[in-house]
Parts: sequence; structure tokens; C-alpha cells
Amino acid sequence: MDPVLALVVFVVALALAFDVINGFHDAANSIATVVSTRVLTPRAAVWWAAFFNFAAMFIFAAGVSDTVSKTIHIERNAPGNAYVYVVLAGLLGAIVWDLLTWWWGLPTSSSHALIGGFAGAGVAYAGWDVLRWDKLGNTLKWIPIAPLMGLAIGSLLLVAVAWIFRRWRPASVDRFFRRGQLFSAALYSLGHGGNDAQKTMGIIVALLVASGHMDPDTELTLTNPSTLWIILSCHAAMGLGTALGGWRIVKTMGMKIARLKPFSGFCAETAGAFTLFLATQLKIPVSTTHTITGAIVGVGSTLKFSAVKWGVAMRIVWAWVLTIPAAAIVSAGCFWAIRALHPGF
Repeated sequence: MDPVLALVVFVVALALAFDVINGFHDAANSIATVVSTRVLTPRAAVWWAAFFNFAAMFIFAAGVSDTVSKTIHIERNAPGNAYVYVVLAGLLGAIVWDLLTWWWGLPTSSSHALIGGFAGAGVAYAGWDVLRWDKLGNTLKWIPIAPLMGLAIGSLLLVAVAWIFRRWRPASVDRFFRRGQLFSAALYSLGHGGNDAQKTMGIIVALLVASGHMDPDTELTLTNPSTLWIILSCHAAMGLGTALGGWRIVKTMGMKIARLKPFSGFCAETAGAFTLFLATQLKIPVSTTHTITGAIVGVGSTLKFSAVKWGVAMRIVWAWVLTIPAAAIVSAGCFWAIRALHPGF
């Protein structure tokens, strides 16, 4: 096998491994509220979320993947296949950060780890000019927008639901929203699959463009045989990762931030789903973790300000702030190590 093709196959496999880890790490967000309200068992919830993560490929166009693949300027067939190694180093940095934060039980963003890693490796190779700020800027803007939108919509939904159902008996409200949470959890999982799987799709596209195996203007669609495998494999990998579960983070998201009941869980998931649907439509890669956390905080603080465990929430915020620079630094270190060992540089 041609050495460049062998390297590309290896990096594609690593990207799909990242997608599995992403599903394992981030998709806990999809099930946290439905598990904490005891509407579904953890095992039933992860399979429910996994199915809708996979089904998202039939709902959303591949706009987010285009944004991610163009985070940095890529020179096709660069000397020593440098940009192939940039993608490799970016993935390694994101995976290391994801695994560390999973072990610590912190719901940081796999999405921002991937983008930070990709950007950091690119800067390590070609300097700051390699960054495409028009693409990266939108991602950075939505770091605060996504959780704040989730918070605001979750809070407004809770007020509306409380008013609409004010004459219902508590037991009837609980029974109604136990069914409703199946719907809201499905919507959130669709949004998660639609936005997050596309980030790995974007990385694979960047890799194939860098190695000369794909034209930069190729559009990812299910009807194109040359791109179908990218869409299918990324959504399948995310679904598999979701099915494997991530109970450490479920506990943090669904139990340690704020105790939820079925009606408040429904509001949080619906607010998160709306935010993800909007961002995906706008082709913006956002953090599903940030989004659902903002929604949970909005719902919890509306019910009772002291119900939110602000110490845990601030610990999570600090992990968010550190994700992009930490992943970028790790990825830059990986790239420099590869360059030191690679005879082509």
C-alpha cells in the first residue's frame, strides 16, 4: 500500500475512534436529564439516544462539517504531507483532553477539544496566519451564546409550562411529562448527532483534501457514493460511543448541577434541542455540553436559585475555558514530536 494512503487510512480510523469517544463522553448530555428524572434507566436511555444520534444523518445537511474542515488553510500535497500530520496531531490532542476530563468526571466539550486541537496543530506547523478567523470566529462567538440561549429558553419554557399546567394535579403533570421526556430526549439526541458527528466528518474531509484524495469543493451528501461512507461511518461511530455510555458525566450533569423532575427535564431538553437545531442550520459547530448545562441551570435557577449547585457549575465553566487552549497545546506538542521524528520535515 502507498505510504501516504496507509497514513490516511490510519488517521481516518483514529478520527472514528475519536467519534466513539465523543459519543461516550458527550452523549451523556443527551440522557442526563431523562436518567436523573428516572423516566428511563441508564441502559435504556443510552440506546434511545444512540438511535437518534444515528438517525440525525437523515435530518441535517452537512454544513457544520464544512465549517470545521475550513478552520485552517490547508495546502494540498504539502511537503512531507505536513497537513496530514496536522490533522493527526489535532486528533491526538483532542483525544488526550477528552479522556482526561472523562476520568475527572468533567462535562467539557469534545467539540471544542477537536477544534482547539486542529487549530493548535495548524499553528504549530505554519504559524497564526494558517487560521481562518471567519470560520473560527463563529465558533468562538457561540461559546457563550449556546449556554446562554439554552439558559434563557429553558427558563422561559419552564415558566410557560408552569402556567399552562397550573390547574393540573402534580401526579397528572408528572405522568404527562414522563411521556413528554421521551420526545424531548429524542429531539436533543437528534440535535447532538446532527452537530457533533459532523465535526468528525469535517476533520476527515480536511484530511482527504490535505492528502489530495478529495477536492476542497466536494459536497458531503448521502446521494454521493464517494462521500456516503464518511457520513455513515461518523454517525455510526457516535451511536456506538453513545451506546457504551458515560455514567460519570451523567451524574454530574443530571444530579450534581440541579435536581430535576420530568416537567423541568422536558424543558431543559427542549431548550437544548432548539439551540442545537438552530446552530446546525447556521452551520456553526457548538458544544452540546455547554448547551444542555445552560438549559439545566436556567431551569434549576427558575425553580429555585439555591437549587443550582453553583460550585459544581463554576468548576465546569473553568473546564470549558481551558478546553480549547489545553487541547491546542497538547496537539502542538504532538505535532512537534512528529516533526522531530519525521525525516520529511
